[in-house]
Amino acid sequence: MKVGNFCNRDVVITDRDTSILDAAKLMRHHHVGDIVVVENLSKGNIPIGIITDRDIVVELLAEEINLSQVTVGDAMGLDLYAVKEDDDLLETAHLMRRHGIRRVPVIGTAGELVGIITLDDMIEVIAEQLSTLTLISGREHQIEVERRA
Repeated sequence: MKVGNFCNRDVVITDRDTSILDAAKLMRHHHVGDIVVVENLSKGNIPIGIITDRDIVVELLAEEINLSQVTVGDAMGLDLYAVKEDDDLLETAHLMRRHGIRRVPVIGTAGELVGIITLDDMIEVIAEQLSTLTLISGREHQIEVERRA
């Protein structure tokens, strides 16, 4: 299963110069828990970082830092993990587990942002697959009963 088939392509983005306060307002407005930080280049929006609601609360609010005086570029992590559209969903889950992350930007062949895949997205896909397997098992039992009747 390819990541590109399951990722959310409606990604909220900003640049590194946006204040954390404005980023938090963007998250609230769009009802999301993350914003992908991008550089706009000729080949598209290239992801350079990510900021999450948890980053804001744990790293900044808890330290009583003035959110209007800190930029997204100041607060975002330096290590950005991204996956390609054609990458395998299970391999992406392993990457997320290894690095303790819940969200990963999805990039196209030129490195441009095309979506984001989250832990919740993966749980939904796996739940659907398990439901299908359950239906197969139930149908198999039903066919056996009908054959013996």
